[in-house]
Amino acid sequence: MIDHRRLGRELELFVSDPLAGAGLPIWLPAGAAARHAVEEYVRELERRAGYQHVYSPPLGKRELFERSGHLGYFADDMFPPMRLSADDEFVLRPALCPHHALVFGARGRSYRELPLRVAELGGMYRAERSGVLGGLSRVRAISLNDAHNFCALEQVGAEVAEILRLIREAHAALGVRPAGFRLSVRGPGQRYVGDDAQWARAEELLRDALAGVEYEVAPGDAAFYGPKIDVQIVDGRGRESTLATVQLDFDKPERFDLAYTDRDGARRRPVMVHRSLVGSMERLFAYLIEVHEGAFPAWYAPVQLAVLPVDAGQAGAAADLARRAEAAGLRVEIDAAGSLGARIRDAARRRIPYAAVVGAREAADGRVSLRLRDGRSLDPLPVADALALVGDVVASRTGQLLPG
Repeated sequence: MIDHRRLGRELELFVSDPLAGAGLPIWLPAGAAARHAVEEYVRELERRAGYQHVYSPPLGKRELFERSGHLGYFADDMFPPMRLSADDEFVLRPALCPHHALVFGARGRSYRELPLRVAELGGMYRAERSGVLGGLSRVRAISLNDAHNFCALEQVGAEVAEILRLIREAHAALGVRPAGFRLSVRGPGQRYVGDDAQWARAEELLRDALAGVEYEVAPGDAAFYGPKIDVQIVDGRGRESTLATVQLDFDKPERFDLAYTDRDGARRRPVMVHRSLVGSMERLFAYLIEVHEGAFPAWYAPVQLAVLPVDAGQAGAAADLARRAEAAGLRVEIDAAGSLGARIRDAARRRIPYAAVVGAREAADGRVSLRLRDGRSLDPLPVADALALVGDVVASRTGQLLPG
């Protein structure tokens, strides 16, 4: 059975240390390099789609979360408040939406600014019980790819459709294989905010956005403030979870008194669309480690190219190749210790996409022999051509190791 916790240890991607605390994994250099590449890709994807990125603190005053409704509806999943004085009590946030509501409310807004798309890869915290924690899939400190799109009611359908398109694009690049779509709606025995008319309208808008898409309805799985579309994945042990989500919220604009000036001069409430393209970095990588068995697509592999000189006589040529690879934007390292066969096997064990072997003949000719982690070897290529091949694969964000 493929387990991201075992692969995480073997490939030195992350570590869970009891001294740090359960549910608080530490990303090691290899895992951090892969995560950074994914974060850069997602931010750029969002930027090109009209999102504006912000930074907000991972905690706030108790009053902020009373206003948002989280303390009233979500307190059991939150860490206890931290009291600094009789008048100063702070809470680790369980979600980013209250801070993003403050971003919208930072100044007056016009209908010309809508949809206003506010994005952040930010930290939030959930007081998960120790029995449900595991590796990266269930943690207490969460780094969420999050955004809140503020729009007029008549813009919601197009906005949700565009979000679903972005989700499909991001998942294709990452190698995510969605297991299905869910429409999560209200259910009996749960606490919700808002009135029936709002909920009915929100559900209707999401059903319209899912036209032509096969999905199942999940009563009782809605957020406390509105219905949502969830994109499901299945891990290596057959367990289903939500990765990406789109949620409609009529409640927080009311709670935070958010408004924009419409073309007729009237003051109107926006609809708040919560969305995450790839979920949290922790849950995303728990899935990606397993679905790729640690062999990430070349564009976010921790090390993309291992340079292997046959012996000390090629040290200079190997160093020059590494410098040129780094200048081309590749993540590269030189491995010169031990037998060549052992180093080739170690590069494959570490799931490095490409190993560049530099022998005396290759060094003299300005060439390099590329070995792929799947066992294939290419005839010696000029260094520039070899780097262009690797660069083209990385730039295309394909799951293949050769162009085309």
